[in-house]
Amino acid sequence: MQKPFIFIVIISFILTSCGKEQDPFLIKKQNIGNLTDSTQVKDLHMVFDKDSVANYIGRDEFTRNIDNIEIFDRDGVALLSISPQRRADSTSVINNIRILDPRYKTEKGISTQSTFKDIQDAYEISKIDNLINSISVSVNEINASFTIDKKELPSNLRFDRSISIEASQIPDNAKIKYFFIHWN
Repeated sequence: MQKPFIFIVIISFILTSCGKEQDPFLIKKQNIGNLTDSTQVKDLHMVFDKDSVANYIGRDEFTRNIDNIEIFDRDGVALLSISPQRRADSTSVINNIRILDPRYKTEKGISTQSTFKDIQDAYEISKIDNLINSISVSVNEINASFTIDKKELPSNLRFDRSISIEASQIPDNAKIKYFFIHWN
């Protein structure tokens, strides 16, 4: 009778001690560290309890009425810029996150310091949008988009927005300008 009980206690101890803590800099499709796609704005101070959460509330036409919430670490380094789904609503969930710190990486190692080749080798490119001064590379697998400045492209692709840009036309060493995760 005691052997099965001791065996169960030992197995329980092993299983609970093997529990892995969430990497605070790991980017997945539904979460970034402890921040999830269902986290409400009011809970950001709990998620980033060791960091600084700074709210910015736009009040005129130049800000397009977007509330950006900036997350800084203890040393004042900008980590994330978070946009809620609804403006000035503490129960709103997060709409998108701009990754600012290179310590944030996807499971396949993509960060703000990656190149287009790194993205292409790690993920399937879902779509490439030709914008005014940049291109946007979308990866649906992780709900991400990467902005690359057109200065990184060959000169024949920089000035005509009507051109459809293909992945093969983007230089492998083109650097990421912005890295966004989109939820909802």
